[in-house]
Amino acid sequence: MAFTQSDIDAIDEAIATGVLEVQFSDGKRTRYRSINELERAKYHIEGELTKALGNRPRRGVRLNVSKGV
Repeated sequence: MAFTQSDIDAIDEAIATGVLEVQFSDGKRTRYRSINELERAKYHIEGELTKALGNRPRRGVRLNVSKGV
């Protein structure tokens, strides 16, 4: 299945409203067991879209800290 931004938007709306069933852009409906599962699906779709665009997915965060001295 080729994902689109509208698929992410549908999952975002479901997360915001607490609904566990999502209808995707291709017409298929999926019922998730929890909000946590919806969030994992969102991150998966974002990763697939990133790969399709030829961008490398972000793997980590770099923090720079200082004591201010």
